[in-house]
Amino acid sequence: MSSIRPWRTIERRPSRQIMVGAVPVGGDAPITVQTMTNTLTSDARATIDQIRRCEEAGADIIRVSCPDVDSTAALKEIVRAAKVPIVADIHFHYRRALEAADAGAACLRINPGNIGSADRVREVVNAAKANGCAIRIGVNAGSLEKHLLEKYGEPCPEALVESALDHIRLLEDHDFREYKVAVKASDVFLAVAAYQQLAMTVDCPLHLGITEAGGLVGGTVKSAIGIGNLLWAGIGDTIRVSLSAEPEEEVRVGYEILKGLGIRNRGVRVVSCPSCARQGFDVIRTVEKLEERLQHIRTPMSLSVLGCVVNGPGEARETDIGVTGGGNGRHMVYLSGVTDHHVQDEGMVDHIVRLVEAKAAEIEAASVASAAAVQLSAAE
Repeated sequence: MSSIRPWRTIERRPSRQIMVGAVPVGGDAPITVQTMTNTLTSDARATIDQIRRCEEAGADIIRVSCPDVDSTAALKEIVRAAKVPIVADIHFHYRRALEAADAGAACLRINPGNIGSADRVREVVNAAKANGCAIRIGVNAGSLEKHLLEKYGEPCPEALVESALDHIRLLEDHDFREYKVAVKASDVFLAVAAYQQLAMTVDCPLHLGITEAGGLVGGTVKSAIGIGNLLWAGIGDTIRVSLSAEPEEEVRVGYEILKGLGIRNRGVRVVSCPSCARQGFDVIRTVEKLEERLQHIRTPMSLSVLGCVVNGPGEARETDIGVTGGGNGRHMVYLSGVTDHHVQDEGMVDHIVRLVEAKAAEIEAASVASAAAVQLSAAE
């Protein structure tokens, strides 16, 4: 059946599916959002507290760095407390990978070529198999192997892809195929080109990211350009937005990228104007307050907040709840695209929050009722 809006269709690249704990990655599974803790992993309490905040923000998978024995020793408690799969980030020290696998990590982030001899690679693969761990191969333009830099002269798409294929070969030589791959760079053009080449070469799931992207604003823009470009082309199965910001912010930005492409929705999608002299209320401050107070909403829904009647009614017709600025502090509220009532400046934010919460509860109740009806029909 053809789409009524073919210009919105994204043809996703076919890939194998692997499991990261209980979370499927690749194939027809939803594109997952990841982040990474920045606490000392050896401080289990602090790390668990940060993981909890990331879970509340919607993280599907969370990575923790395991640079030493104290970190892998704390990992068992961290894994037990986490509600989402935990990926252990390992560099060079193969014993940390063995310890992390035994501690319950759902995935090991390694570069097989960087952990030593063939025997050590075999030990890590065996530990992953024994513990049901996936492996993420993480190629990074900032840490390419010396022989590839000598061969190509600089980090380039061909060098990143060759590095990834070398690491893949080491795993497949040991009959291990539960892996996903990233070829990250801080240069958006380099990263996108490398992922495009890799996507045509392998059938494994791809982990997307623009590494060392920068701070909250600059890094969000770079990540949206790079990750968004690839997702729009159907490339990518899981994403991590790398920001010099708290990890829960990475999760929120990741979801905003997916929401912007209509790939996956979580929480309130806000449609709002940049404001101008026509605005009937302070749009910028109103949106700031609403975004802050609606973070707890997980139900996918839409809210339009526009300052005047030029575009306000049109946008409101397309959203679950809308507010359009009017004169004398009196603004129109729309419910399911239909004009419903007016609201005054005073208490407007509180009023909209209550409407959103009520709509979310209504949507959830309908979803539960629909699921129950399907089960009843199946039982009959």
